[in-house]
Amino acid sequence: MAEENNQKKKKKTPDLSDPKNKFSKISTNLSSKNKKNSTLWIILFMFFILFANYIGNQSGPQKLKQISYSDFLNKVNQNELTKVTFMGKQLIGVNVDTNEADESNKDSSKQKQPKIGFQTQLPPIENPKLLQALQEKNIKIVVEEDNSENWTNLLTGLLPWLLIFGFFWWSSKSLSKRMGNMGKPPFMKDDKSRQIDPKKSKVTFKDIAGALHSKTDLEEIVTFLKNPDRFTKMGATLPRGVLMIGPPGTGKTLMAKAVAGEAGVPFYSMSGSEFIELYVGMGASRVRKLFEDAKKQSPAIIFIDEIDSIGRSRGTGLGGGHDEREQTLNQILAEMDGFSSDEAVIVLAATNRPDVLDSALTRPGRFDRQVVMDLPTAKAREEILKIHTRKIPLADDINLKEIAGVTPGFSGADLRNLANEAALQAAREDAEVVTTHHFNLSRDKVLMGNPREEILKDDQKRVIAVHESGHALVAHLTKNASPLKKITIIPRGRALGFTEQLYTEDMVNQSKSFLIGQIDVLLGGRTAEEIIIGEITTGAQDDLKRATKLCRKMIATWGMSETFGPLSFDIEEEHAFLGREMGKAKNFSEKTSERIDEEVFKLLSQRKDHVSNLLSTHRETLDKLSTGLIQKETLETDDIRDILGEKSNT
Repeated sequence: MAEENNQKKKKKTPDLSDPKNKFSKISTNLSSKNKKNSTLWIILFMFFILFANYIGNQSGPQKLKQISYSDFLNKVNQNELTKVTFMGKQLIGVNVDTNEADESNKDSSKQKQPKIGFQTQLPPIENPKLLQALQEKNIKIVVEEDNSENWTNLLTGLLPWLLIFGFFWWSSKSLSKRMGNMGKPPFMKDDKSRQIDPKKSKVTFKDIAGALHSKTDLEEIVTFLKNPDRFTKMGATLPRGVLMIGPPGTGKTLMAKAVAGEAGVPFYSMSGSEFIELYVGMGASRVRKLFEDAKKQSPAIIFIDEIDSIGRSRGTGLGGGHDEREQTLNQILAEMDGFSSDEAVIVLAATNRPDVLDSALTRPGRFDRQVVMDLPTAKAREEILKIHTRKIPLADDINLKEIAGVTPGFSGADLRNLANEAALQAAREDAEVVTTHHFNLSRDKVLMGNPREEILKDDQKRVIAVHESGHALVAHLTKNASPLKKITIIPRGRALGFTEQLYTEDMVNQSKSFLIGQIDVLLGGRTAEEIIIGEITTGAQDDLKRATKLCRKMIATWGMSETFGPLSFDIEEEHAFLGREMGKAKNFSEKTSERIDEEVFKLLSQRKDHVSNLLSTHRETLDKLSTGLIQKETLETDDIRDILGEKSNT
């Protein structure tokens, strides 16, 4: 046991030979010294107050026997006093007997020191006869200054100022902490970059599923960082920067960490928003500091996440060339141009808005390569699920391939959230393993939200059931529409009902017939309300908005109109602060805009008439489906098949 304890103590003892441990030890000592200094000042201040109070008490009247003023006058009248001392509002007297006793007990050659007998408090009303009586009795009168009042007055005058200065000092310290140490000079700013030790980085390419083409592009960067001479001797130039582009949640940041873990070089990470501070010039200063640190540790990797926050097109802000964001971008451009051929420093950046980046940032010589991180395919989703379920106990009936097939459009972050929600659901039910049922509940929660405890009236429930049945029946009867998976009238999230379609394959390009089928499905709910209920409700607001937007894009953007042919117009407004020029003129006239509106109205009217005829023809099936939905509230794939039959492909 003693040997084990000694081994544990040895493991816990840090290696002081490591320079990082030395730095951490020095920083710890500095922080502890600052705390000690502040504590020392507080102790000294308290000691000053106590010392002043002590001096005041010592210089003031001693604690003597208190008598009343009437007794004092009696002693004067009876000639019992030899000396009286006036000290402020205090009066100290010496008795005759005490003096005589001292004189008889001491040598007559020594100076007599009378003993103090009592003290009393003088009344606020002056007594002129008192001095006359003392003189008549031959009593010695002494007047001394009351120093205790002076110290009290001094402390009373200083204490408010000390409190005021202390309050301002505390306010400035707390304000500087809240604003990121704004109160300090620029050279005292905290460095917000984070350095990851390559030995401690546990993320590699094995931890990233899918994205094979992205790995291939980045593996060459890793090879260069490990062996730069292999490329430089052939006259090849190291790529300055790599820009990773993709939707949110596709693993751009994780891929950057994997590059650092594979290369085994220092990794400096910083978000784009962390460069910007209140004072002008702080962003450029932090850029210089970041690149200086990376060059000292060359070969190294610099990773700037969300670079679009500082890399947007210049000249679009209100500050012009003096804008802090633009100065930061200019400094980044200058630093990337300043790399010499022997400096093996790679700049990785990630963004999901490549359209707003400045052209000077994406030109060759800066971010030479662009790696696209797309949403994972079905096979990639299966591999991602295998990684995220490694620590989750799965049941034998779990088929990750089927789960990956019913989650099109899910990113890596969405799949991780899906697996975590399934594990949480199993824990709520005290289950030992995670089953397919838990994954289905998790998928519904991710797509539609949690079910709401909302009690609906029968007439409201009927309207919702008719609306969702209209969507479902049109999807079932339309050839190019995706098959149905679930229909529910249980409120989830912001929706009162939901009709879920199963996309059997990942959609890369959408055909005109598929888009028209989508418009028909969106119009099916409102049309069913007109046919069965006899009036329309506000529940179709989102359906109409999506259908109108889809029609406008087909006509004006994707060139799917017979009137305009292969023409594309800029119909979406772009805000100036998203990186585009303010006041950009449209590339079509007002007359063309009116014709686009007419085409949108014409297409929507045609599809509305088609859906109305389709539902009127199958009115009995629509009634049967809505009745079954009211009874069960949720219809799964088998229930839908029993009512509607198999979907026809003709």
